[in-house]
Amino acid sequence: MERWRGRVAVVTGASAGIGAAIAYQLQDAGVNVVGLARRSDKIPEAVETARKDAKSRSKVQIGGDCKPGQLHCIKCDVTKEEDIIAAFKWVKENTNGVDILINNAGVIGMTPLSDSKKNTDEWKSMLDINVLGLSICTREAIQQMKARGVDDGHIIHIGSVAGHWMPMYSWPGTAIYFATKHAVRVLTEGLRKELVAAKSRIRVTEVSPGLVKTDIFNGCNKDVEEIFKIPHMFPEEVADAVLYAIQVPAHVQIHEIIIKPVAQDF
Repeated sequence: MERWRGRVAVVTGASAGIGAAIAYQLQDAGVNVVGLARRSDKIPEAVETARKDAKSRSKVQIGGDCKPGQLHCIKCDVTKEEDIIAAFKWVKENTNGVDILINNAGVIGMTPLSDSKKNTDEWKSMLDINVLGLSICTREAIQQMKARGVDDGHIIHIGSVAGHWMPMYSWPGTAIYFATKHAVRVLTEGLRKELVAAKSRIRVTEVSPGLVKTDIFNGCNKDVEEIFKIPHMFPEEVADAVLYAIQVPAHVQIHEIIIKPVAQDF
């Protein structure tokens, strides 16, 4: 992680779960973090809670004795292009500019395609956050990297094992969610090929977790306590995979990581 110390990582969805865990691990490794979230005021507490929770589960400190990076918290709704553009403008004007982008913001919904209810708003929210927001953030980050002459930047998409499978009988109503995560896989490969064609050394990685204990299921038509009775992981374990991908030598690209709890049956 030495070459990333003092540089800037933008993390979307940093106010909870995986995003907060990624933010704390980057910060502890000496990276300056710009956390984006609609509830930006929640980011500092969420990051500290993620750090404490990981330590309580005997997580080894990432950064060792290095000086921790700064944490900046920016209000940004990734369903709004103007918010994303304003956030990256802030990054450009107030830091050295983005070097790493972690597209973590995401939502899940469980509304059947065949339901008589009008589920359009929920479908649109998933597409806007999981696909369009991710794409706009990627565009803004890469353009900023190019303008600064950064040719060793890194884009990380947080996908899901849902992007590797078809919707399951045991999870009815998740077709749109699965479709968005398949889209993330396609966008990852499409971006990689664009960067290769442009002779850029900016890297792109998708990290696809299995079941992780976060609040993403709150509000879904599922019993959350029942969900987490099956094998699951914790946010810092996904963050571990992110840090692994960015700290390999600059000539190496970890294109995709699938990370699941032992005994997960999907």
